Amino acid sequence: MNSVSLFSPTATSLIFPLSFISRRIFSTRRANFQMGRENLSLIDKTKHANVRLCNVSGYKTDLLEIHAQDPSFHVLFIPGNPGVISFYTDFLESLYDLLGGNASITAIGHISHSEKDWELGRLFSLQEQIDHKTSFIEHEFQDVEVPIILVGHSIGAYISLEIFRRSQEKVIYCIGLYPFLAVNTVSSTQSVIRRLAASQILCAALSSIGGLLGKMPAQMSGVVVKKFIGKSWSSSAVVSLCTCVLQYHTIRNMLFMAMTEFEKLSEKPDWAFMREKKSQIAFLFGVDDHWGPLHLYEEIRKQVPNARVAVEREGHTHAFSCSEAGSLWVAQHVASLIKNHISNSNS
Repeated sequence: MNSVSLFSPTATSLIFPLSFISRRIFSTRRANFQMGRENLSLIDKTKHANVRLCNVSGYKTDLLEIHAQDPSFHVLFIPGNPGVISFYTDFLESLYDLLGGNASITAIGHISHSEKDWELGRLFSLQEQIDHKTSFIEHEFQDVEVPIILVGHSIGAYISLEIFRRSQEKVIYCIGLYPFLAVNTVSSTQSVIRRLAASQILCAALSSIGGLLGKMPAQMSGVVVKKFIGKSWSSSAVVSLCTCVLQYHTIRNMLFMAMTEFEKLSEKPDWAFMREKKSQIAFLFGVDDHWGPLHLYEEIRKQVPNARVAVEREGHTHAFSCSEAGSLWVAQHVASLIKNHISNSNS
Protein backbone atom coordinates (compact mmCIF):
# COMPACT_ATOMS: atom_id res chain seq x y z
CA MET A 1 0.00 0.00 0.00
CA ASN A 2 1.11 3.51 -0.69
CA SER A 3 1.75 5.61 2.37
CA VAL A 4 -1.03 8.15 3.05
CA SER A 5 -1.68 10.69 5.74
CA LEU A 6 -4.11 9.44 8.38
CA PHE A 7 -6.38 12.41 7.83
CA SER A 8 -6.22 12.46 4.05
CA PRO A 9 -9.62 11.89 2.43
CA THR A 10 -8.59 8.39 1.40
CA ALA A 11 -7.31 7.26 4.78
CA THR A 12 -10.04 8.91 6.79
CA SER A 13 -12.79 7.28 4.73
CA LEU A 14 -11.26 3.95 5.67
CA ILE A 15 -10.78 4.61 9.36
CA PHE A 16 -14.13 6.25 10.05
CA PRO A 17 -16.34 4.61 7.45
CA LEU A 18 -19.96 4.49 8.49
CA SER A 19 -22.06 7.61 8.67
CA PHE A 20 -19.79 10.54 9.18
CA ILE A 21 -16.59 10.49 7.27
CA SER A 22 -16.49 9.84 3.56
CA ARG A 23 -15.15 11.68 0.57
CA ARG A 24 -18.27 13.80 0.32
CA ILE A 25 -17.47 15.50 3.63
CA PHE A 26 -14.39 17.11 2.16
CA SER A 27 -16.35 18.80 -0.63
CA THR A 28 -18.91 20.54 1.60
CA ARG A 29 -19.34 24.03 0.26
CA ARG A 30 -18.51 26.89 2.59
CA ALA A 31 -21.26 29.01 1.07
CA ASN A 32 -23.93 26.61 2.31
CA PHE A 33 -22.33 26.56 5.75
CA GLN A 34 -22.40 30.34 6.00
CA MET A 35 -26.02 30.42 4.85
CA GLY A 36 -26.88 27.95 7.59
CA ARG A 37 -25.10 30.03 10.21
CA GLU A 38 -27.23 33.03 9.30
CA ASN A 39 -30.41 30.95 9.58
CA LEU A 40 -29.41 29.76 13.03
CA SER A 41 -30.37 33.18 14.36
CA LEU A 42 -34.00 32.22 13.68
CA ILE A 43 -33.88 29.75 16.55
CA ASP A 44 -33.14 30.81 20.11
CA LYS A 45 -32.46 27.50 21.81
CA THR A 46 -34.56 27.23 24.93
CA LYS A 47 -33.02 24.05 26.28
CA HIS A 48 -29.70 22.29 25.99
CA ALA A 49 -29.22 18.55 25.83
CA ASN A 50 -27.85 16.82 28.91
CA VAL A 51 -25.58 13.79 28.88
CA ARG A 52 -26.41 10.84 31.11
CA LEU A 53 -24.64 7.53 31.59
CA CYS A 54 -27.07 4.69 32.22
CA ASN A 55 -27.06 0.91 32.37
CA VAL A 56 -28.85 -0.96 29.59
CA SER A 57 -28.82 -4.76 29.88
CA GLY A 58 -25.59 -4.56 31.84
CA TYR A 59 -23.82 -2.22 29.39
CA LYS A 60 -22.89 1.36 30.21
CA THR A 61 -24.63 3.56 27.67
CA ASP A 62 -24.36 7.25 26.76
CA LEU A 63 -27.65 9.14 26.52
CA LEU A 64 -28.30 12.67 25.31
CA GLU A 65 -31.59 13.99 26.69
CA ILE A 66 -33.88 17.00 26.49
CA HIS A 67 -36.99 16.74 28.65
CA ALA A 68 -40.19 18.62 27.88
CA GLN A 69 -42.43 19.66 30.76
CA ASP A 70 -45.57 17.99 29.41
CA PRO A 71 -44.62 16.04 26.25
CA SER A 72 -47.23 14.68 23.88
CA PHE A 73 -44.70 12.27 22.36
CA HIS A 74 -41.08 11.15 22.77
CA VAL A 75 -38.46 11.23 20.01
CA LEU A 76 -35.87 8.45 20.28
CA PHE A 77 -32.83 9.07 18.09
CA ILE A 78 -30.58 6.22 16.86
CA PRO A 79 -27.15 7.29 15.55
CA GLY A 80 -25.17 5.89 12.65
CA ASN A 81 -21.72 4.35 12.89
CA PRO A 82 -19.85 5.67 14.82
CA GLY A 83 -22.66 5.76 17.35
CA VAL A 84 -21.32 8.75 19.27
CA ILE A 85 -24.37 10.79 20.24
CA SER A 86 -22.52 14.04 20.95
CA PHE A 87 -22.15 14.44 17.15
CA TYR A 88 -25.89 15.16 17.09
CA THR A 89 -26.17 17.78 19.82
CA ASP A 90 -26.87 20.75 17.52
CA PHE A 91 -29.37 18.73 15.49
CA LEU A 92 -31.32 17.49 18.50
CA GLU A 93 -31.42 20.85 20.27
CA SER A 94 -32.70 22.50 17.08
CA LEU A 95 -35.29 19.74 16.64
CA TYR A 96 -36.53 20.21 20.20
CA ASP A 97 -37.11 23.92 19.64
CA LEU A 98 -38.71 23.41 16.22
CA LEU A 99 -41.18 21.00 17.83
CA GLY A 100 -42.18 23.76 20.22
CA GLY A 101 -41.22 21.90 23.37
CA ASN A 102 -44.00 19.36 22.75
CA ALA A 103 -41.63 16.39 22.73
CA SER A 104 -38.96 15.00 24.97
CA ILE A 105 -35.91 13.80 23.04
CA THR A 106 -33.47 11.01 23.84
CA ALA A 107 -30.48 9.92 21.78
CA ILE A 108 -28.91 6.58 22.69
CA GLY A 109 -25.31 5.78 21.83
CA HIS A 110 -23.99 2.43 20.63
CA ILE A 111 -22.29 0.15 23.13
CA SER A 112 -18.56 0.89 23.39
CA HIS A 113 -18.68 3.82 20.95
CA SER A 114 -17.59 6.10 23.76
CA GLU A 115 -14.71 7.93 25.37
CA LYS A 116 -14.13 5.24 27.99
CA ASP A 117 -13.70 1.55 27.32
CA TRP A 118 -16.43 0.43 29.70
CA GLU A 119 -16.69 -3.05 28.15
CA LEU A 120 -12.96 -3.82 28.31
CA GLY A 121 -12.33 -4.36 24.61
CA ARG A 122 -15.38 -6.46 23.79
CA LEU A 123 -16.73 -6.07 20.25
CA PHE A 124 -20.44 -5.68 19.48
CA SER A 125 -22.25 -6.65 16.28
CA LEU A 126 -25.09 -4.89 14.49
CA GLN A 127 -27.56 -7.39 15.96
CA GLU A 128 -26.28 -6.78 19.48
CA GLN A 129 -26.69 -3.02 18.99
CA ILE A 130 -30.29 -3.59 17.80
CA ASP A 131 -31.04 -5.78 20.83
CA HIS A 132 -29.49 -3.11 23.06
CA LYS A 133 -31.86 -0.40 21.74
CA THR A 134 -34.88 -2.68 22.00
CA SER A 135 -33.99 -3.49 25.60
CA PHE A 136 -33.67 0.22 26.32
CA ILE A 137 -37.23 0.85 25.12
CA GLU A 138 -38.61 -2.10 27.08
CA HIS A 139 -37.11 -0.88 30.35
CA GLU A 140 -36.70 2.90 30.06
CA PHE A 141 -40.09 3.48 28.41
CA GLN A 142 -42.01 0.84 30.34
CA ASP A 143 -44.07 3.41 32.23
CA VAL A 144 -44.01 6.16 29.59
CA GLU A 145 -47.54 6.65 28.28
CA VAL A 146 -46.80 8.96 25.35
CA PRO A 147 -46.01 7.38 21.96
CA ILE A 148 -42.50 7.08 20.53
CA ILE A 149 -41.24 8.53 17.26
CA LEU A 150 -38.02 6.94 16.01
CA VAL A 151 -35.45 8.94 14.06
CA GLY A 152 -32.39 7.09 12.78
CA HIS A 153 -29.35 8.19 10.79
CA SER A 154 -27.51 5.94 8.31
CA ILE A 155 -27.36 2.42 9.81
CA GLY A 156 -29.48 3.94 12.59
CA ALA A 157 -32.31 4.06 10.04
CA TYR A 158 -32.07 0.28 9.61
CA ILE A 159 -31.89 -0.18 13.38
CA SER A 160 -34.97 2.04 13.77
CA LEU A 161 -36.95 -0.12 11.34
CA GLU A 162 -36.00 -3.22 13.31
CA ILE A 163 -37.04 -1.54 16.57
CA PHE A 164 -40.32 -0.48 14.95
CA ARG A 165 -40.96 -4.10 13.95
CA ARG A 166 -40.53 -5.22 17.58
CA SER A 167 -42.29 -2.29 19.31
CA GLN A 168 -45.32 -1.52 17.16
CA GLU A 169 -47.50 -0.92 20.21
CA LYS A 170 -45.27 1.97 21.31
CA VAL A 171 -43.83 3.42 18.06
CA ILE A 172 -46.11 5.54 15.87
CA TYR A 173 -43.62 6.91 13.30
CA CYS A 174 -40.15 6.09 11.97
CA ILE A 175 -37.90 8.50 10.05
CA GLY A 176 -34.67 7.41 8.32
CA LEU A 177 -32.07 10.08 7.51
CA TYR A 178 -29.55 9.34 4.75
CA PRO A 179 -30.43 5.67 5.32
CA PHE A 180 -28.05 2.75 4.95
CA LEU A 181 -30.53 -0.06 4.24
CA ALA A 182 -28.68 -2.22 1.70
CA VAL A 183 -25.12 -2.77 0.50
CA ASN A 184 -24.33 -0.56 -2.48
CA THR A 185 -22.64 -3.03 -4.83
CA VAL A 186 -21.55 -0.31 -7.27
CA SER A 187 -19.69 1.69 -4.61
CA SER A 188 -15.92 1.20 -4.71
CA THR A 189 -15.65 2.93 -1.32
CA GLN A 190 -17.94 0.37 0.30
CA SER A 191 -16.01 -2.43 -1.37
CA VAL A 192 -12.74 -1.20 0.12
CA ILE A 193 -14.25 -0.65 3.57
CA ARG A 194 -15.83 -4.09 3.49
CA ARG A 195 -12.47 -5.75 2.82
CA LEU A 196 -10.80 -3.63 5.47
CA ALA A 197 -13.41 -4.43 8.12
CA ALA A 198 -12.99 -8.14 7.42
CA SER A 199 -9.25 -8.04 8.18
CA GLN A 200 -8.43 -8.29 11.87
CA ILE A 201 -4.84 -7.23 11.22
CA LEU A 202 -5.83 -4.03 9.38
CA CYS A 203 -8.55 -3.25 11.91
CA ALA A 204 -6.08 -3.57 14.78
CA ALA A 205 -3.49 -1.45 12.99
CA LEU A 206 -5.90 1.37 12.14
CA SER A 207 -7.38 1.30 15.63
CA SER A 208 -3.91 1.61 17.12
CA ILE A 209 -3.07 4.61 14.95
CA GLY A 210 -6.36 6.30 15.81
CA GLY A 211 -5.83 5.56 19.50
CA LEU A 212 -2.41 7.18 19.41
CA LEU A 213 -3.90 10.33 17.86
CA GLY A 214 -6.53 10.34 20.57
CA LYS A 215 -3.80 10.52 23.20
CA MET A 216 -2.45 13.76 21.75
CA PRO A 217 -3.21 16.94 23.72
CA ALA A 218 -6.78 17.98 22.95
CA GLN A 219 -5.81 21.32 21.47
CA MET A 220 -3.26 19.73 19.15
CA SER A 221 -5.54 16.93 17.94
CA GLY A 222 -8.32 19.46 17.41
CA VAL A 223 -6.12 21.60 15.18
CA VAL A 224 -5.06 18.56 13.13
CA VAL A 225 -8.63 17.33 12.68
CA LYS A 226 -9.93 20.79 11.81
CA LYS A 227 -7.21 21.31 9.22
CA PHE A 228 -7.79 18.08 7.33
CA ILE A 229 -11.55 17.71 7.72
CA GLY A 230 -12.34 21.31 6.92
CA LYS A 231 -13.92 24.38 8.41
CA SER A 232 -17.45 23.14 7.79
CA TRP A 233 -17.33 20.97 10.90
CA SER A 234 -18.66 22.52 14.08
CA SER A 235 -16.46 22.78 17.16
CA SER A 236 -18.60 20.23 19.00
CA ALA A 237 -18.19 17.70 16.17
CA VAL A 238 -14.41 18.11 16.23
CA VAL A 239 -14.38 17.57 20.00
CA SER A 240 -16.57 14.47 19.62
CA LEU A 241 -14.21 13.02 17.04
CA CYS A 242 -11.11 13.68 19.12
CA THR A 243 -12.47 12.47 22.46
CA CYS A 244 -14.79 9.58 21.54
CA VAL A 245 -13.89 8.29 18.08
CA LEU A 246 -10.10 8.46 18.32
CA GLN A 247 -10.02 5.62 20.83
CA TYR A 248 -8.72 2.12 20.13
CA HIS A 249 -11.86 0.41 21.46
CA THR A 250 -14.21 2.73 19.56
CA ILE A 251 -12.53 2.24 16.19
CA ARG A 252 -12.37 -1.54 16.68
CA ASN A 253 -16.09 -1.54 17.46
CA MET A 254 -16.88 0.70 14.51
CA LEU A 255 -15.10 -1.65 12.13
CA PHE A 256 -16.52 -4.82 13.70
CA MET A 257 -20.02 -3.38 13.53
CA ALA A 258 -19.34 -2.38 9.91
CA MET A 259 -18.35 -5.95 9.06
CA THR A 260 -21.62 -7.28 10.46
CA GLU A 261 -23.56 -4.51 8.70
CA PHE A 262 -22.22 -5.59 5.33
CA GLU A 263 -23.13 -9.20 6.11
CA LYS A 264 -26.72 -8.38 7.12
CA LEU A 265 -27.42 -5.67 4.57
CA SER A 266 -26.39 -7.93 1.71
CA GLU A 267 -29.93 -9.27 2.09
CA LYS A 268 -32.85 -7.53 0.40
CA PRO A 269 -34.75 -4.95 2.48
CA ASP A 270 -38.04 -6.10 3.96
CA TRP A 271 -40.28 -4.46 1.39
CA ALA A 272 -43.39 -6.17 2.76
CA PHE A 273 -42.97 -4.54 6.16
CA MET A 274 -42.35 -1.14 4.58
CA ARG A 275 -45.48 -1.49 2.44
CA GLU A 276 -47.50 -2.48 5.49
CA LYS A 277 -46.25 0.53 7.48
CA LYS A 278 -45.75 3.03 4.67
CA SER A 279 -47.98 5.63 6.31
CA GLN A 280 -45.73 5.48 9.38
CA ILE A 281 -42.35 5.56 7.65
CA ALA A 282 -40.40 8.38 5.95
CA PHE A 283 -36.91 8.65 4.45
CA LEU A 284 -34.59 11.52 3.55
CA PHE A 285 -31.85 10.83 0.99
CA GLY A 286 -28.85 12.88 -0.12
CA VAL A 287 -27.78 13.65 -3.67
CA ASP A 288 -24.22 12.32 -3.40
CA ASP A 289 -24.32 9.60 -0.75
CA HIS A 290 -23.02 6.12 -1.40
CA TRP A 291 -24.54 4.84 1.88
CA GLY A 292 -28.03 5.88 0.81
CA PRO A 293 -27.70 6.17 -2.98
CA LEU A 294 -30.41 7.59 -5.19
CA HIS A 295 -30.99 4.22 -6.84
CA LEU A 296 -32.20 3.00 -3.42
CA TYR A 297 -34.51 6.03 -3.28
CA GLU A 298 -35.95 4.99 -6.64
CA GLU A 299 -36.24 1.37 -5.51
CA ILE A 300 -38.25 2.39 -2.43
CA ARG A 301 -40.59 4.42 -4.62
CA LYS A 302 -41.03 1.37 -6.84
CA GLN A 303 -41.42 -1.23 -4.09
CA VAL A 304 -43.46 0.94 -1.72
CA PRO A 305 -45.86 3.06 -3.80
CA ASN A 306 -46.78 6.39 -2.23
CA ALA A 307 -44.02 6.08 0.37
CA ARG A 308 -42.93 9.38 1.90
CA VAL A 309 -39.40 9.81 0.55
CA ALA A 310 -37.50 13.01 -0.19
CA VAL A 311 -34.09 14.08 -1.46
CA GLU A 312 -32.07 16.85 0.20
CA ARG A 313 -30.58 19.08 -2.52
CA GLU A 314 -29.15 21.89 -0.38
CA GLY A 315 -25.52 20.75 -0.55
CA HIS A 316 -25.30 19.09 2.86
CA THR A 317 -23.71 15.67 3.32
CA HIS A 318 -24.25 12.28 4.89
CA ALA A 319 -22.45 13.77 7.90
CA PHE A 320 -25.07 16.50 8.21
CA SER A 321 -24.85 16.74 12.00
CA CYS A 322 -21.17 17.71 11.91
CA SER A 323 -22.07 21.20 10.68
CA GLU A 324 -24.46 23.74 12.16
CA ALA A 325 -26.01 24.36 8.74
CA GLY A 326 -26.69 20.68 8.10
CA SER A 327 -28.02 20.14 11.61
CA LEU A 328 -30.50 22.97 11.27
CA TRP A 329 -31.73 22.06 7.79
CA VAL A 330 -32.33 18.40 8.67
CA ALA A 331 -33.97 19.37 11.97
CA GLN A 332 -36.39 21.57 10.04
CA HIS A 333 -37.20 18.71 7.67
CA VAL A 334 -37.73 16.20 10.48
CA ALA A 335 -39.88 18.63 12.48
CA SER A 336 -42.06 19.20 9.42
CA LEU A 337 -42.48 15.44 8.87
CA ILE A 338 -43.46 14.89 12.51
CA LYS A 339 -45.94 17.79 12.62
CA ASN A 340 -47.59 16.66 9.38
CA HIS A 341 -47.83 13.07 10.60
CA ILE A 342 -49.39 14.06 13.91
CA SER A 343 -51.78 16.47 12.20
CA ASN A 344 -52.90 13.79 9.73
CA SER A 345 -53.27 11.23 12.53
CA ASN A 346 -55.50 13.58 14.53
CA SER A 347 -57.67 14.59 11.58
